Amino acid sequence: MINIRRSEERGGGDYGWLNTRYTFSFNTYDDPKFRGFRSLRVINEDHVAPGRGFPMHPHRDMEIITYILEGALEHKDSLGTGSVIRPGDGQRMSAGSGIRHSEANASKTDSAHLLQIWILPDREGIKPSYEQQTFPTQEKRGKLRLIASPDGKDGSVTIHQDARLYVSLLAPRESVAHEIGSNRHAWLQVAKGSVEVNGKPLKQGDGAAVSDEKRLTVEGTEDAEVLLFDLA
Repeated sequence: MINIRRSEERGGGDYGWLNTRYTFSFNTYDDPKFRGFRSLRVINEDHVAPGRGFPMHPHRDMEIITYILEGALEHKDSLGTGSVIRPGDGQRMSAGSGIRHSEANASKTDSAHLLQIWILPDREGIKPSYEQQTFPTQEKRGKLRLIASPDGKDGSVTIHQDARLYVSLLAPRESVAHEIGSNRHAWLQVAKGSVEVNGKPLKQGDGAAVSDEKRLTVEGTEDAEVLLFDLA
């Protein structure tokens, strides 16, 4: 079964410095049909104006992944981390028992386009931590590249949950396939372009909840970038 979440049905708004769309219920926006999927709780698509961003604020008991599509985001946190996240990077922050951080567009002239992803951890109160890796384009072109996992396999960043995040870049008529294990589920998010998922068309901003399917085939119908979550 594939349940499609259309881009135009998402919540969010345009706040001048921030244009955002919420795949799942977030902040004051509530959609009873989409309050997360399995351990996946947030996929926010953000466009951040040049020189603007999110001031220092707290989080706890959440695995937070920032995935940059265009531009760059400057990250600072209460652990003393200071980094710039760019397209191709996999970044993970485990909020655990409590952390404060800020994120700001690193450019004074260009906007930043990104996905903010939250995943529930498998336990509360873990020690806060930060990790960032770079995944070259060629490792994602026409294949599913693991960028986050519970065991750090293949150089992926480590998350504290039985969940795996893959990224793929697809040209038109290029496809990838993913076997879905017994009692597991998947969420497919189209970050750029358009694809067909088991024959169903999805465009930029669309997502799809997948359950009771043994195999997921994703084919590009135009140049596309997709994120695939394999979830318990």
